[in-house]
Amino acid sequence: MSGSAAEDEGTEDTGPSGPKVAALGGGHGLYASLSALRTVTRDLTAIVTVADDGGSSGRLRRELGVIPPGDLRMALAALCGDDEWGQTWSRVVQHRFLSQGELHGHAVGNLLIVALWELLDDPVMGLDWVGRLLGAHGRVLPMASVPLDIQAEVELDGEVTTVRGQVACALTPGRVRAISLLPPDPPACPQAVEAIHEADWVVFGPGSWFTSVLPHLKVPELARALHTTSARRLVILNLAPQPGETDGFSPEKHLEVLREHAPSLPVDAVLADHGVVDDPRALEKAAVSMGARLILADVGASDGSPRHDGPRLARVLDEIFREKR
Repeated sequence: MSGSAAEDEGTEDTGPSGPKVAALGGGHGLYASLSALRTVTRDLTAIVTVADDGGSSGRLRRELGVIPPGDLRMALAALCGDDEWGQTWSRVVQHRFLSQGELHGHAVGNLLIVALWELLDDPVMGLDWVGRLLGAHGRVLPMASVPLDIQAEVELDGEVTTVRGQVACALTPGRVRAISLLPPDPPACPQAVEAIHEADWVVFGPGSWFTSVLPHLKVPELARALHTTSARRLVILNLAPQPGETDGFSPEKHLEVLREHAPSLPVDAVLADHGVVDDPRALEKAAVSMGARLILADVGASDGSPRHDGPRLARVLDEIFREKR
């Protein structure tokens, strides 16, 4: 089927075009925000971390020298529509092979993305082609043009050590104090920088704080764009601490860590689920210290699990964008 036919099959009427939104993150957190955002705006760009070194992504990265495709694949899957076309392709790209051989654990979408990168020799063009096939409601871009490694300062029993790699950082038994990137001055994806400058809203989180959200602020060109854009900035807080990364972190501690990594970053709004906020005054104080207003709402899943509910989150985001909250 041609690309245009695929687009026709996957197109839905999403109503008003909505604001221009750039959403930053990776993994399941970005998947949650994109699943909501694609229903409230037609002008959506995901800017995705490229530091994964585990699983299928890590194997492809080591074997072929490519930027890890896994978080990019998840973002594309989140942007698929709710019709039969979108849901089918979302399942296809997320499907993992189960075998006794070399294909075991590889995600179909990872292989598809890397194949297009090899054929087109252009990571952004390859992702755009996958997006066309999926009928994606938005664009997916890598935050940097080269694969990155996360390096973390970790404190355990009073001793500070350095841990390298996203998987190692996520699974560390100590407390992560700060992160940096290797290489330390990676080239940003130019289209990502442009998307931030052109956005009406930039959305941070939810997601793994040290390995999915904060790394964007360590890419110099991207960080400059995030500080100088005329867009308003929204931080969506997690529903629970991330085991290993942020054990014991309160919602306000997440904001304090964000401020430590980007002291001069303006923030306009902070969104949190009021059901997981034990001390609203402390969280509001932390938000105000960054120049932001605090918005408390029901955005978590109704079953109590620590995941955002797509429709609930979408309603609140729509109200924030239309200045109803």
